[in-house]
Amino acid sequence: MGSSSNNWTTKQNKLFENALVMYDKDTPDRWQNMARAVGGKTVEEVKRHYEMLVEDVKHIESGQVPLPNYRKAGASNKGYSFNDEEQRASF
Repeated sequence: MGSSSNNWTTKQNKLFENALVMYDKDTPDRWQNMARAVGGKTVEEVKRHYEMLVEDVKHIESGQVPLPNYRKAGASNKGYSFNDEEQRASF
């Protein structure tokens, strides 16, 4: 049985993102494969997580969520900036 649908670890979110790339909408048994790839989540929890992601993207694209005001590197010593290796790993 899965855990609370609102309680996703960073690792589970990353596995979910990777599974989205591997299993597109035309993949047979997509949700079962994604739940297996994430681990610790049911098919329903994975579907709900996807639905919430789609809603978030809709809100962002419609301008309902302001984008963060990022500063150029070196502009401030407050905050976090990626090093080259981290940046490459995120893409």
